[in-house]
Amino acid sequence: MARAPRALRRRPRASRLPLNLAALLTLAVSVFPVYWMVVTAFKPSADIQSDTPSFLPLHPTLAHFRTAVDSPGFGTFWRNSLTVTLGAVLMSLVVALLAAFAVGRMRWHGRRAFLLMVFVAQMAPWEALLIPMYVIARDTDMLDKLSMLTLVYFMTTLPFTIVTLRGFLAAIPVELEEAAQVDGCTRPAAFRRVTFPLLAPGLLSTSLFGFITAWNEFAFANTLIIKNQDARTLPVWLASFSNVFGTDWGATMAASSLFMLPVLVVFLLLQNRVTSGMTAGAVKG
Repeated sequence: MARAPRALRRRPRASRLPLNLAALLTLAVSVFPVYWMVVTAFKPSADIQSDTPSFLPLHPTLAHFRTAVDSPGFGTFWRNSLTVTLGAVLMSLVVALLAAFAVGRMRWHGRRAFLLMVFVAQMAPWEALLIPMYVIARDTDMLDKLSMLTLVYFMTTLPFTIVTLRGFLAAIPVELEEAAQVDGCTRPAAFRRVTFPLLAPGLLSTSLFGFITAWNEFAFANTLIIKNQDARTLPVWLASFSNVFGTDWGATMAASSLFMLPVLVVFLLLQNRVTSGMTAGAVKG
């Protein structure tokens, strides 16, 4: 078989050049703010306020990180954020897994209506829920309590978690569970031993999204936690570096860099495990 001319063989690679350049530009635009935040955290205050910006810290310092760590309530706010975030993510995964199984593996009256309500809840803007949530928390004596904030984050991440887990569950062949039942497993046992391990990528990806969402949330934390300063979370703590006398940009950037670390660590730990193709060809014996 004759080979195609060399010019024709090179054309596909040349046609990808604009896409590659666009991808590099998008990457630069996305990463540069994070890079500038970290670099600013290491700059002395004089260099931060300089009229001539420098893209590297010429005289690096850790003074801003010491200011952030030594600020009142640093350890308390970290503990609050971890407690609220992990609690909301775990509850969301448990409830969403049961709901996704009921929707994806069972046939019952009202299933489509339930899915429609989940999609509507997912599309609702969070800002529209601020006042209703505040009224509910006030009337139930749940203001200034981390348990209320955990429930709010659980409710806001639940619709997306249900939809995502349903998609992952639909990608797993039901024949695997049926084969396990033929071998003597009950339906719950077949799900636990066969489907649940294959569903691990979906659980990891949805937990990553829920963790990032709850960890970065500011509006509800600032609205529902008013008087009790010890119940505040890290996003609200970041606002403490700005006052009537101005903003301590060095401490703000250092605190933001520290605030970013848990999300970065979780993402690096889960990125190689988040995949949806683990069940490809699973029914072939």
